[in-house]
Amino acid sequence: MMSDHDVLSVSATRSKPNINVTPLIDVLLVMLIIFMLAAPLKPQRFLAKVPSQPDPDVRIDPNPNTLVVTINSDLSLKLNSLTDMGSVNDTSKISATLSDLFQQRLQNHVYKYELRDRPDLPDSVRIEKTVFIKAPRSLPYADVVRVLDGLKGAGASPIGLQIDDLN
Repeated sequence: MMSDHDVLSVSATRSKPNINVTPLIDVLLVMLIIFMLAAPLKPQRFLAKVPSQPDPDVRIDPNPNTLVVTINSDLSLKLNSLTDMGSVNDTSKISATLSDLFQQRLQNHVYKYELRDRPDLPDSVRIEKTVFIKAPRSLPYADVVRVLDGLKGAGASPIGLQIDDLN
C-alpha cells in the first residue's frame, strides 16, 4: 500500500508550474507610461538647409547631355539651340531628330551618370534619354501633352516639366 508520503510525492511531481505575470504587467505599464511621456518631446519638424542665392558673377555651364524642348508662345518647338523643330501640332520633326540623337548616343556610349558603371544592363537601357519640356504657363496643357506624346514616341524617358517663368 501507498503511504501518505508516497501520495504527496506523486501529486507534487504532477503539479503544473504557473508563471506569475504580475511583475511583467507592471514592467509593461511602466514602459507604456515612459513612452507616453517621451512622445511629445520628440521634434515635430525637421530643419532643412535651403540653398542660398547663387552668385550672379559665377557662370555655370549646362550639362551638354541635357535635352530641353522649348515650346514658344507661337507653338513652335525648339530643341536646345536648334530652332525650327516643328510645331505643337506636328511633332514628327522633333521626334525624328531625337530618335537620331538617341541612336548616336547609343553608338557613342553616352550613358546616364548613375548607370555608367552597370555593364550588366544592356546599352539601350543605360543611354541618357532624359528630356525636359519648357513651356509658357499660359499655354493649354493639351498642347504640352501633344509634345510629350511625340517625345515618348521618339524614345525619351523620363520626361520632365521644367518650371521657369516664360512669357
